[in-house]
Amino acid sequence: MFLSRRGLSKLVGSAPASFTASALTKTLVANPPPLPPMKGVAFGTVFTPHMVIIDYADGKWGAPQIVPFANFSLPPQTSCFHYATECFEGMKAYADIADIEKVAKGEKLTKQHIRLFRPDKNVARLQDSMHTLCMPPFDATELVKVIEEFVRTERDYVPKEFGYSLYLRPTAIGTAETLSVVPSSSVRLFVIASPVGPYYPPPEGESGSAAIKPVKLLVEEKHKRAWPGGTGGSKLGANYAGPMLAQEEAHERGYDQVLWLGAKDEVQEVGSMNFFTLWKTKAGKTELITAPLDGTILPGVTRASILELARGWGEFEVSERSYFVQELVEALQEGRVIECFGCGTAAIVSPVNLLAYRGKEYAVPCPENSITRRFLHEILDIQYGKTPSPWSVEVIA
Repeated sequence: MFLSRRGLSKLVGSAPASFTASALTKTLVANPPPLPPMKGVAFGTVFTPHMVIIDYADGKWGAPQIVPFANFSLPPQTSCFHYATECFEGMKAYADIADIEKVAKGEKLTKQHIRLFRPDKNVARLQDSMHTLCMPPFDATELVKVIEEFVRTERDYVPKEFGYSLYLRPTAIGTAETLSVVPSSSVRLFVIASPVGPYYPPPEGESGSAAIKPVKLLVEEKHKRAWPGGTGGSKLGANYAGPMLAQEEAHERGYDQVLWLGAKDEVQEVGSMNFFTLWKTKAGKTELITAPLDGTILPGVTRASILELARGWGEFEVSERSYFVQELVEALQEGRVIECFGCGTAAIVSPVNLLAYRGKEYAVPCPENSITRRFLHEILDIQYGKTPSPWSVEVIA
């Protein structure tokens, strides 16, 4: 059920006044536990002792709260349980490289310098996803301020090690207590945080930011992740639940991820990441290509950053256009593919070393001095403050 902005205004009346960061209240845990050792901890399994909650009800937003991390109590008929009225974001907070170096030397930090990577883009995408679900708007600047204060509160859970970070998960759920198939009249917007290491741990014996694990892809020929006119361009929970069966089937066959195709076998995404190919065109030009934002592709923050970096280098053509799996396989057979990789907030970049299609496996080059690694290092250096950039927003705690 799609509701236009005009229809949404009828649902909630005139646009509700946004919550404000100045109204934020805190109820803190008396004796929060220390950050546990992070080596070998599975991604997204350890959480900080607090969370953000902002409720919308009766046509208005309530004041933001930072409260102890706890379970929610929701009636069985709550909207999000039945009609997938849920969307989320993934973003990270990083310790500044100077703080990391001080801790490595055994020095104590009198102040902590923490960095958020392009938080405005994450919040803008959350707003778009919420609009898709007919949820009420808010002032993006105010949510960024709330998230900054949340990061200050959880500063001791930002790992002080290069390659580690505090993963932030802003989420919105419909909380209306009805089985009617209508937009939820009440919403809970919340943020939780999880200290994390690499999403794909490097091979045993390797460590550091340069140790990135290549992945093997199975081209999914039957199931579709997204389609023209659908919701593939929004970060909805349903867009992640639907593909799980195909993903598990790929795992059972020995592959790490699924390469999703469009209605006409266009190359779309890899697992839950955007997908890039660096190749030589038939005309002999070097081109970095990725699928266009046509509504089926998630507008990834890492995707946008890679495109901006590549265009700034000016070393090869950079294209956002449709291309087809048959073209990719042909280029692999002819030796024109230089490398392929997926990208996203959790993994940053993941090189691809194999593509399986129609019962045949094709080796994908993974050069040592790859553009994948170059993107990884340039983005990491911005995220940890080694390279000054307006993309990196400093939070002092």
